Amino acid sequence: MNGEWRSSLAVYRDRRVLSLLFLGFSSGLPLALTGATLAARLEQAGVSLTEIGLFGLVGIAYSLKFLWSPLVDRLPLPVLTRRFGRRRGWMLLAQCTLMVAIAGMAPVDPAGTDGLARTVFWAVIVAFASATQDIVIDAYRTEIVDQPKLGAGAANLVFGYRIAMLVSGGGALLIAAYGGWTMAYGTMAAVMLVGVATVLLNPEPQRRSSVESERLEADAARRFSGTPAALRAIAVWIHGAVVSPFVEFMTRPGWAVILLFIVLYKYGDALLGFMATPFYLRMGFSLAEIGVISKGWGLAMTLLGAGLGGWMVARFGILRSLLFCGVLQALSNLVFAALAWVGYSVPMLVVTICVENLTGGMGTTAFVAYMSSLCNVAYTATQYALLSSLMATARTALAAGGGWLADQTGWVTFFLLTTAAALPGLLLLVWMMRRYPPVSARAGEGAPAD
Repeated sequence: MNGEWRSSLAVYRDRRVLSLLFLGFSSGLPLALTGATLAARLEQAGVSLTEIGLFGLVGIAYSLKFLWSPLVDRLPLPVLTRRFGRRRGWMLLAQCTLMVAIAGMAPVDPAGTDGLARTVFWAVIVAFASATQDIVIDAYRTEIVDQPKLGAGAANLVFGYRIAMLVSGGGALLIAAYGGWTMAYGTMAAVMLVGVATVLLNPEPQRRSSVESERLEADAARRFSGTPAALRAIAVWIHGAVVSPFVEFMTRPGWAVILLFIVLYKYGDALLGFMATPFYLRMGFSLAEIGVISKGWGLAMTLLGAGLGGWMVARFGILRSLLFCGVLQALSNLVFAALAWVGYSVPMLVVTICVENLTGGMGTTAFVAYMSSLCNVAYTATQYALLSSLMATARTALAAGGGWLADQTGWVTFFLLTTAAALPGLLLLVWMMRRYPPVSARAGEGAPAD
């Protein structure tokens, strides 16, 4: 048993898996700089709450990233692609753009003349460059990590992502408190060099094709064979970049069920997530109590959960890990019901936050590994962007009624209902495990493509 445990943990020492810790850090760093940290800066500058709320719209880039993911997947960049390769070239472009845009935000006073408009300008660039970086990192991770190591790769990505959010959240606020906002954002721009260094120190993955992608591209070439050469080349490229990734996915058995499962798997978790902080406040906990426990114990449990999730995927496989972690996620909502019944109790708050973050970290790691396994090696950027955008958009839309539900039912009943909301996704997963064998889309890999 000890040998199996050590063997499962050894995957984290793989250089490719380890590199994802730093790429996850690069991915997570920009998020707070256009979110909670920026909101604090705007509040100090005297910007109205309405205007602060509207800044949340810059995050729409993360939900729409599938629209330009085909370009990231297939379009070569002048100089960068030739020098660094397809994936590393796009990552360097996104990271350098992020450094410039974050540095551009640094000296801007949101309360000054045209300050708010300039802040919007740079924030939008940060959001779109960050979403583009996510597209490439997700594709890079899927391509460099072998199937048995997908869980460990996802766990390391979560590690880095969460640490970066702490740095650009609490860390940036501390720098701003002592050195001002210009220093805070300037420091964060410099910290993006972590991602740049990681890209430069790691190799470009081989570009691979699959049997299905080769068939689709051959069909496209035949379909446009009667058109002029220049138009044919453009049509075949567009078909391969935009149409083929979706057509290939839709040829798989149960593809519609898979998409439905992606929508439903974290529904109970998302329904609760929107209402967790209002619930804590109405139970009488102070912002300081919530912040210290969630940033301390909560972060530690998220990292532990991500590691456990990665170990489980390596040890038991993706689907069984998804089911086990999904059940734990659902049961964790019952701890909130217990806190609602007990009332104000700091020890119970610690237990609640620890359980929520531990199971959430496990479930997220298994879920990211599952979505990665669905991506055909020829279309990793486009297909993963589609799946993650669907997850984010659908989960946000479906969870929007959580506040109304809590108002109508009371807290204990609300948390029982969020537990029940997780059941459709779990039942669908059990049905999928019996109906469709767990064959990865990556299994049909062909030879390296030129």
